[in-house]
Amino acid sequence: MASKTQRFDTRQHMRSSTYEVFRYKDAYLKEVALHHHDFYEIYFFLSGNVQYNIESRSYLLTPGDVLLINPMELHQPVFGKEQRSYERIVLWINKSFLEKLSPDAESLCACFDTGAPGHTNLLRPENYLRQMLLYQLEQLMQEKTSGEYCSEFCALSYLVQVLVLLNRQARQQTRETEAKAASDSVVYRVLGYINDHYSEDLTLDFLANKFFISKYHLSREFGRLVGTSVHRYLVQKRLVMAKQMMREGRSSTEVYQHCGFGDYSNFYRAFRTEYQISPREYAAQLKQTQPLAEDLGRALRERMES
Repeated sequence: MASKTQRFDTRQHMRSSTYEVFRYKDAYLKEVALHHHDFYEIYFFLSGNVQYNIESRSYLLTPGDVLLINPMELHQPVFGKEQRSYERIVLWINKSFLEKLSPDAESLCACFDTGAPGHTNLLRPENYLRQMLLYQLEQLMQEKTSGEYCSEFCALSYLVQVLVLLNRQARQQTRETEAKAASDSVVYRVLGYINDHYSEDLTLDFLANKFFISKYHLSREFGRLVGTSVHRYLVQKRLVMAKQMMREGRSSTEVYQHCGFGDYSNFYRAFRTEYQISPREYAAQLKQTQPLAEDLGRALRERMES
């Protein structure tokens, strides 16, 4: 029995310290802004007319596709002009929780590792595996909300099965399966350059000269394909990296210098504008939530192994 769809929630933060799962179906959605999360995201595409941009890659989706999105990656769905019913299952997993849930010998986070050879965000499983994943995700949603005896434990078992299947699929797959080769576009080459050089003093004029293109043409095409300006993308990329460094316990001085903000006031202003909290407040939140997620992940893993 298929799980019920939910009303689309525009929030981009987790309320749970473990995981959350949603099934959405929309006849129409307005443009979704480029964004990132502090958690892992698994996106199971069921229907619609969607191109999905993740960093400097672009994927034209077909039903049954699975996207794996790392907390470090800026991403955005782009809807085609021909409107179709847009349905998907979205699974959010706390980073610390998943790390501690993983067995000692192997990591359930491996499928999200952007540095792994042949890594791709897109998995396109064979039909039998798609059906198995859909079944397990639906069972996960049903158990999570049922309130039956040991329902939370059963839901966790389905979560682990989903993650194991995705990691196995990711190991077998390479970039050859990507739905759309984006590297031919100068915009995506610029994106790749920004991702590698975000700590440097980058401007629209510099990038236009670097790639032998008019800055007006670059600005227009960047906005059309990425959905935001070059400057806005650069700031978001720097903030993504800043949050990662803060999760690693790095000092504010290290963070703003490494991420290209120039001084602390620029860093503070950009962080506060983007997240509505200060860097210090965010660091305090990390100290509260990370140990809880780690303890829950460790306890649940030990319970499953016992």
